[in-house]
Amino acid sequence: MMISPIAVIGGALAGGGLALFVRAMVRPQPHLAATLEAFNNPREQATYLDRDERVGAWLVAHLQGLPGVSIPRTNLALVGQTPGRFLLTKAALAFMGLLVPSVICAFWAIIGLTMPIPVPVIVSLLLAAALWFAPDLALRDQAKRARQEFSHAVAAYLELVALERAGDAGPAEALEKAASVGEGWAFVRIQQALLRARVDKIAPWKSLGDLSRQLDLPVLADVADIMRLSATDGAAVYTTLRSRAKSLRAELMAAQTEEANKASEAMAAPGALMTVLVMALVAFPTVIRFLQS
Repeated sequence: MMISPIAVIGGALAGGGLALFVRAMVRPQPHLAATLEAFNNPREQATYLDRDERVGAWLVAHLQGLPGVSIPRTNLALVGQTPGRFLLTKAALAFMGLLVPSVICAFWAIIGLTMPIPVPVIVSLLLAAALWFAPDLALRDQAKRARQEFSHAVAAYLELVALERAGDAGPAEALEKAASVGEGWAFVRIQQALLRARVDKIAPWKSLGDLSRQLDLPVLADVADIMRLSATDGAAVYTTLRSRAKSLRAELMAAQTEEANKASEAMAAPGALMTVLVMALVAFPTVIRFLQS
């Protein structure tokens, strides 16, 4: 009995994928000595990384710079994902794209169905390429939603800072008190930036400006610029902060209206197609009788 090469390759890939899946599910226990050392020395930077992060770091070190390998670090920093884990996800999905067609062809070969070898090879490569770029599209949409959410938080933050300044709080004090009132991940990022500024002994608006450049958040840079002018020139910024908050809310509402209009237009196309199909179905018997007469 001759065994098809496709069956052998598919079985090997299926076995390898199953082994990797079992290994990923069965996580090892953390090393006791390393855990105690990190607990007893909290000031030292932790060097222990889990297996996924180590594999991801290896992929970043060896694949970065190759054609088709891009790491959107700004978007990753915004959503709180490491480059290593992002690249590991891309590699795992691409491997799955290579594996699935081979397994299907191997199953067909076992039951006696055969096909030319180039067919599963081409399908595997196309599927792997599509899955390789899928995380980039998902990350882009996630980062877009995160920036929109952050913009809404900054609009509220501007109002809070304006109220603090109206209560005779200093620029730095107004920024910190307003940030401590808010909740959500956006305010947590602002609180962390202000805490870093306090620890590093730098101006809080400089830390906010650095965060805006790091995460590509122009709305946060506006807050930093307004408060910097307030500290250096002694300008009264209550009206400026309220005006910027109002204009930002107007921009966000306009963007949401545009997205709603696009969604409505996208929903109109399936409805029109369904109408045409129903009309064709209703008119089909009449057309057939007319042609047969």
